[in-house]
Order: sequence, then structure tokens, then C-alpha cells
Amino acid sequence: MNLPTELARHQRAVYFGGNWTSVNLQATLADVSWREATTLRPGFNTIAALLYHVDYHTGAVLGGLRGGPLTAKDAYTFNLPPVQSAGDWDALRQQAGRQAESLAALIEQLPESRLDEDLTDPKHGSYYRNLQGLVEHAHHLGQMVLLKKLLRPAGPS
Repeated sequence: MNLPTELARHQRAVYFGGNWTSVNLQATLADVSWREATTLRPGFNTIAALLYHVDYHTGAVLGGLRGGPLTAKDAYTFNLPPVQSAGDWDALRQQAGRQAESLAALIEQLPESRLDEDLTDPKHGSYYRNLQGLVEHAHHLGQMVLLKKLLRPAGPS
């Protein structure tokens, strides 16, 4: 087994399907309107904010894999630009999908021997820790699924 290939497969699966849970971001968000995505329920983040949050971290690690520094700041992970139309919402979903695929493609090219090395700086931990962590982090998807259910009227029993 080639571990980078497996990590890339898991990255794609949580975004595009084929994982054990049979739930993925693309399918879950496909029928979410921009109004649903931006509806704030007291005590919760919006679906759009959660997607932005996941994508923000993906973009940060993607930059590190491309040789740049990890510049992500926790204070900015929910700084979602305004989503005021279906076009804005579509752009956010497309951006997340593109970054997920770009990340998976770079992971596949990563020599397995690099997985134990620090990603840009020792304070960030190893490549493996960051790449596996992104897959786990993308499972904010569960919150998105629950919010989607809360925002829609219950169907017939």
C-alpha cells in the first residue's frame, strides 16, 4: 500500500464520495440553496461558514505542499466573505472542490518518505498529521448534514 495514494483517496472521498460513511460534501451540498447555506440558527454556524472553514484549512495546507509557509490563523477560519446570491454560493462550493482535488493530486505525488517530515515548520507537525487531519476536519460535514435537516421541514414518516 502506498500511503500518499491512500491519503489522497480519503481526501477525495470525503469531498466527492466513495467513503465508508457514504456521505460527502459534494452530494450533501448539491441541493442546498444559498439561502439555506446562509441561514443562521442560534448556537450554530451556517452551512456556508462551515464549508469556508474546511476550505480555509485545505487551502493553507495546499500552500504548504506547494512550498509556501502555513499562514493560516485560527482567528480567520470563519471569516466567510458575504454569500449574497446563488452565484456566490456556487463559487464557494466550486472553490472547495477545486482545492480538494488540487490537494489530492499533490498528495499523490508526495514521496512516502516525506510523511514523517515537518510540514513547513516543526510547530505544525508532520505531513502525515496535517494530511490526515484535513480528512478528519472535513467531517464538519456531519454538522452540515444536521443543519440541512434542521432547516428543512420534516417529511412524511
